[in-house]
Amino acid sequence: METEVLLTLLVLSGAAVLFITGIVRVDVAAVLVTLALAWFGLVTPVQALSGFSSSAVIAMLSVMVLGRGLDRTGVTVRIARAIVGLAGREERRLIAAVSLVAGGLSAFMQSVGATAVFLPLLLRVSSLTRVPASRLLLPVGYAATIGGTISMVGAGTLIILNDLLRQRGYAPFELFAVAPVGLPLLLIAIAFFYFFGDRVLPRQGKVRPTPQEELIQTWRLPCRLSYLRVPVKSPLVGKTREDVRMISHYALHLISIAEEGEIVYTPWRHTRFAAGQELSILGEDRDVKRFEDDFGLEWVRVGESTANVMSDPNVGFAEVIVRPYAPVIGKTLRDLEFRITYGAEVLVILSGEEELREGLADLPLRAGDAMVILGRWGRLRAFGTSRNFVLATPVEGRTGVRKRGAVAAVLCFAAAVGLTFTDLSIPISLLTGVVAMVLLRVIPIGEVYRAIDWRTLVLIAGLLPLGIAMDTTGTARFIADRVIDLVAGYPTILILVAVAVLATAFSLVISNIAATVLLVPLALVMAGSLGLDPRGLALLTGICTSNSFLLPTHPVNALLMGPGGYRNRDYIVAGGVLTVIFILVAVGIVSLLYF
Repeated sequence: METEVLLTLLVLSGAAVLFITGIVRVDVAAVLVTLALAWFGLVTPVQALSGFSSSAVIAMLSVMVLGRGLDRTGVTVRIARAIVGLAGREERRLIAAVSLVAGGLSAFMQSVGATAVFLPLLLRVSSLTRVPASRLLLPVGYAATIGGTISMVGAGTLIILNDLLRQRGYAPFELFAVAPVGLPLLLIAIAFFYFFGDRVLPRQGKVRPTPQEELIQTWRLPCRLSYLRVPVKSPLVGKTREDVRMISHYALHLISIAEEGEIVYTPWRHTRFAAGQELSILGEDRDVKRFEDDFGLEWVRVGESTANVMSDPNVGFAEVIVRPYAPVIGKTLRDLEFRITYGAEVLVILSGEEELREGLADLPLRAGDAMVILGRWGRLRAFGTSRNFVLATPVEGRTGVRKRGAVAAVLCFAAAVGLTFTDLSIPISLLTGVVAMVLLRVIPIGEVYRAIDWRTLVLIAGLLPLGIAMDTTGTARFIADRVIDLVAGYPTILILVAVAVLATAFSLVISNIAATVLLVPLALVMAGSLGLDPRGLALLTGICTSNSFLLPTHPVNALLMGPGGYRNRDYIVAGGVLTVIFILVAVGIVSLLYF
């Protein structure tokens, strides 16, 4: 064995130990690998740093930023909510619908990001439907991981695969070259959980109440939202909510007024009602019915006229306490013009031992008074930095979401994907979309840097030189010869299964990025020796390094472990069957396409 091969194997073994044991962070381990290769003279200084300027790094950071742009403008969340709304509350339909959308999103954004978009939504759906989160999260997370195999930019492994092919003189795959494999994998995985989810998913699981549910239960809050329209001839036209005594006479709270596409939340008490306005009212059905009858109002949503506050993504409840020595002490809500100043509606005040729900507008505030308020998430969050109040409950909702810019975000994203079908390379096409988003102010430049997962990029950049060293020192050839000796003479299909199993095993003990960097050069050498299509074998390797369902070592699996209350056994049971299905389907389709 030559010295260079021995040293490369030594570095490879050291990298495996670092990744498996987790002694240092994966990005630190990757940098140590790069430095070791340079110290031993296995790569040149230029080659050691080439990973930081590679096409894979540019493509991956571009995908991260494009995904943040879509997320920031609310595009991904709107899609998610629409699908959940259509799917209803039936467990299997809900899992199938959300899995399909999560898988589709992860074809163009990182699977962790696609999963993170649906995680809070699924937890809320779990609370509303009483379906344990453990039954919902794992299938959606798996679908997001598989969805990355639909396009060559959906998974980091496939982005790196193209870069490795380019380095070795092979033509890279086009954007959707992998779709004939990825789409069947996704659909089969969804069908598997639809028909057999009851048998492999955890049967036990507690539905933990959210902070919102705890507030509703503790304070016995009204949480029914009704949507009414003001007709032209309604007696309500021209009056204010105080004129009609909405709170004192009807026990109703006016949450918002929608008019000509604009929505005003917690409107001022002097705001006058006008014909055509759509009112969002909080209160019990019987009280809303009285209000409707008295003023001749119309239901806005026939057959779906009432909803729960929990289903409205824009508003929620919070509990705040008046600070000692706060300037607001002694003043009333009317004095403070509370709805205008703070953008929230006060529902309950606990002053001493007295709980008040009526006549709140003229009640002087005292230090230590606890108030339950309802308002938009952004306005509620501001109470956390107020000098007058202490925010006593966690605020849910999303931060940094802009309604404006959604069209521009979609156009930039579509243009970036469209450019990949031209003569431009995938990294240049995607980077063009990123620059367009910045220039159109879809995403500020400062947030661009925050959108990038630098740990992942350093991991990729640090490991790419290892692939170069394996090629230039002959290490890949050495390992390939040993493997070829084992599989020589066997049918092609068994060789493909062996490669798929090897890639899957590597992805379970080290990161799938590292497994791709190590195994693709090996696959290319093996293909040349066995007379197989090199690109086909490399593609199978890149796909199967995403087959990480057995253990919570994959980032998506780790993300879901806490919220879903999963144990290692849950991944082994559900992921074990899916792993076998994944290998058989991937090998079968790749063999038909390339061998």
